[in-house]
Amino acid sequence: MFLSCGDSLFDLFVEADSAQAEKVSLNGGPGGSPMNVAFGLARLGNQSAFLSPISNDLYAKRLREFLRGNNVDLSLCPETDRNTTLAIIEKNPDGSAEYVFYLEGAADTGLQISELPNPLPDHLKFIHFGSYSTVIEPTATALKHLAKQAHGKAMVSYDPNLRLSIQPSLKIWKETFEHFVSVASVVKASDEDIAGLFGVDGEAAFVEACMKAGSELVFITRGPDGGSAFSKNGGEEHSRGYKVNVVDTVGAGDTFQAYLLHHLGRSIAEGSVSSISEIDLAACLDRALKAASITCTRTGADLPTIDDLA
Repeated sequence: MFLSCGDSLFDLFVEADSAQAEKVSLNGGPGGSPMNVAFGLARLGNQSAFLSPISNDLYAKRLREFLRGNNVDLSLCPETDRNTTLAIIEKNPDGSAEYVFYLEGAADTGLQISELPNPLPDHLKFIHFGSYSTVIEPTATALKHLAKQAHGKAMVSYDPNLRLSIQPSLKIWKETFEHFVSVASVVKASDEDIAGLFGVDGEAAFVEACMKAGSELVFITRGPDGGSAFSKNGGEEHSRGYKVNVVDTVGAGDTFQAYLLHHLGRSIAEGSVSSISEIDLAACLDRALKAASITCTRTGADLPTIDDLA
């Protein structure tokens, strides 16, 4: 079983035909990095659950319907009257996206320690954390508590996914990074996240910090320039990735994350490795990049199914 914890929101895209300055047309759908990972794993055929407070407002009703339609288990999600977080997204000509978030007092930022599953679910193999929910209270404290509780019982996965427009303090992001890598078996970050945490030439320092803290696998994504993978036993792989016609990049990093966890879980279940550090890095990296490239050819976080990757 996979459990993804954190952000749950509604993405509202500014339509390209909104030419009049005084008018904006929006087209929306469910989003949020950890939520994308949860349904991405389910679309790949895994038993996947999500943990985040979910509102009772009109956006959350659609969010619940969407997740249940994608076979994501929502039994661990507390209900709340707090509103759903909204993300306003405008695409740039190159397909990259600019975000504005509305989340003060929102549902996914209000998780309490008392609302965490205790004990952890049976058959839990991987638990994933990331993005702004790890730095906004009280959810941040609750998720740190859960990660510590899960350490040693399940494999912890972490993607910082910095959102400086939500939490501008790099000090808080760095402290959060240090906490999660101390318990994470798998760490993935984009080159932009690493630049924020370690500086523009900080990739080597990032990998070293993760390995020193005890991580078994570390992945770096570089958008159109592919990515890299590292294992604690000294393995190292690099790939230029896949060139596609980009519609937008929303959800690409989450797709990479979902696929690499799927690959790790499948390899363990099939007995092809005894520990994740023995994984075929080249195959894992290549397939995760391929999955991410498929998402880039679609509008929004429309993650691929296992058939899409055949």
